[in-house]
Amino acid sequence: MTKQVSRRSVLKGAASAAAGAALATSGFPMPAIAAGVTLKLIDPWAGTTFGDTHNAQIKRYTDSHPGVTIERLDVPFADFRKNLVQGAAAGDMPDIALIDNPDFHSFAALGVLADLTPQIKAWGKSDLYFPGHWSSTVYQGVNHGVPCFSNCLAWWMNSDMKAEAGVSTPTSWDELTAAATKLKKGDRFGMVMDADHSEEGVFQWLAFLWSAGSDLGTINDAGGQKALQFWVDQVANGNMSKGILGWNQWAVKDEFGNKRAAMMLSGPWFIPEMKKSYPDVKWEVSAIPKDKAFTSILGGENYGITKGSANPQAAWDYIAWTQEPENYKPFIQSLGMFPSRKDVAEDEYWTKDPVLSVFLEAVKVARPRAYGAHYLEISSAVQDAMQAAISGQMSVKDALDKAAGIITPLMPQT
Repeated sequence: MTKQVSRRSVLKGAASAAAGAALATSGFPMPAIAAGVTLKLIDPWAGTTFGDTHNAQIKRYTDSHPGVTIERLDVPFADFRKNLVQGAAAGDMPDIALIDNPDFHSFAALGVLADLTPQIKAWGKSDLYFPGHWSSTVYQGVNHGVPCFSNCLAWWMNSDMKAEAGVSTPTSWDELTAAATKLKKGDRFGMVMDADHSEEGVFQWLAFLWSAGSDLGTINDAGGQKALQFWVDQVANGNMSKGILGWNQWAVKDEFGNKRAAMMLSGPWFIPEMKKSYPDVKWEVSAIPKDKAFTSILGGENYGITKGSANPQAAWDYIAWTQEPENYKPFIQSLGMFPSRKDVAEDEYWTKDPVLSVFLEAVKVARPRAYGAHYLEISSAVQDAMQAAISGQMSVKDALDKAAGIITPLMPQT
């Protein structure tokens, strides 16, 4: 909790300095690419296999563009926001930044990202992207980037436990409760989700909020209360462990993999991990059970060019190159992610695979966390509400009323 408060403080404290340090112009001139250009690119993939894949992608580009060198600056995901904000305040920015899509609006609001609207209009390919994915790159009507890749959440079940208990794949919240009740046995819980005090917990719960017909701006309405009460009830009735309050998505995966939970809410990034670490576990995926509507939540990164870039034309050339199908498809396949481009999503690699096709359908309708410049503070309020209600410290209504009091003035003005 202290770490999260510190991160928010850094963002708030550096905001005015970052805005002042950024160039006052809304975009940038686009000179011809000169020979001997060096681009600096930052991503949040330090120490991950994503970083290795990114290095290979960059090498493919520089091998075919001998006049351009790209220096990749990798930082851990947990330090990425602070690193970029401090760089903006100091006037020391990379040319290209790969930013988690819920953070993209915050950086646009700080004045860190260049206006790419003219370049994207001339490019003429924005209509190729799923609308929800593309909207995560647009802040106050200005386009500041291009989606890199996407992911989402789906519902996982242990196939052997499902057969043993004689349950069907749940499609509604009532069916989910009934299935979890039948699947729990001894020290095994019926299901597991992430409710820890971080954005990961919010990432998982928002799909339930939206399915109930509510949203962050109306979080304490009947739908919002129903969504949070559902999680509270699953802990109270023993279908989920109270340990979810401290389990991140990796811990959730391990509870499922170690057969301590029969079902879980998770994403496609754990497909390789489940196959490698838990080869004896047979599992299947389906759409997240719904209340009023099926939905999922959009994850992934967006490319942006900083206003301080000394080589904006070369930076744009690289981003445009990454989006060409012959470059885009193998890159996101290697990452285990999903395309934001509708035409690439029609590839049989995703559509014919029994697991990937489920995630692909969810990606198509997944909603972004496009809530403006103050999403970090909004998320923090939701985290507090989840912790208070699930732990029993506050009623669902009181917890959400308190969150709404913080969230309402922070929501983007329409």
